[in-house]
Amino acid sequence: MSSRSKTVANSGHALERLRILLGTVPTGGELRLPPERELAEEIGVGRRALRRALEVLEDEGLIWRRQGKGTFGGSEQVSSTLRVNNLAEFTNPLEVIEVRITIEPVLARLAATKATPALIQQLERLAAKAKESTDTDSWELWDGAFHRKIAEAAGNQLFILFIGMIEQIRQNDAWRHFRERTRSVGRTTLSIQQHNDVIEAIRRFHPAEAEAAMREHLISLRTALIEAMQSADIPRAGKATSAKEQDSKKKSFTTEGMK
Repeated sequence: MSSRSKTVANSGHALERLRILLGTVPTGGELRLPPERELAEEIGVGRRALRRALEVLEDEGLIWRRQGKGTFGGSEQVSSTLRVNNLAEFTNPLEVIEVRITIEPVLARLAATKATPALIQQLERLAAKAKESTDTDSWELWDGAFHRKIAEAAGNQLFILFIGMIEQIRQNDAWRHFRERTRSVGRTTLSIQQHNDVIEAIRRFHPAEAEAAMREHLISLRTALIEAMQSADIPRAGKATSAKEQDSKKKSFTTEGMK
């Protein structure tokens, strides 16, 4: 990794860069990560963003700490990070949420057929972390980890790759600023309750209910997204819907965060 002088205040960016790094480790091998200060500089993020990303990876079991020796990681599962950085320039947030509505309810259904106490505990912990978030960056990080864990629980590596691609696309700066406009106290409260509904259905081994709960959650997100696009006067379809073409509109957005 090369050093970057400009830092990016985005934990999701740090998380994806770390996933790329861990994906280079041969199966069964391990890698000692550089000290936090050095790693943050190499990735190009602040130490706060780095620590948040490391916390997610540690919770997923992809990195571990050894007393007095440092932090280590490996690549025991298929990496879900693909080179899709430029794809965000040719799609738009509405297309992405439509793909999520198609895929993620199926993943929730599959997860409900394979639920274990350990999975339920992990989902509850990730949902709680999202609930405790005090800013948009933290919410995006833990919300993404929650949805990714459900994909992993479904046990289909191709689905996991798709979810990884979607998450990477959603880290586009223009999109992140835009999604902040969809956040509000009511919107966040509803998402928290919907996360709990998905967990409860998976806990009770109810595939159909888990699928329905996830679909309801994502459809409500699509509704909020459409409302935000309308308020920003961004067309729902057509040529000027890519993240690149929306960049000029982004400058007029107000970063509202999680009010």
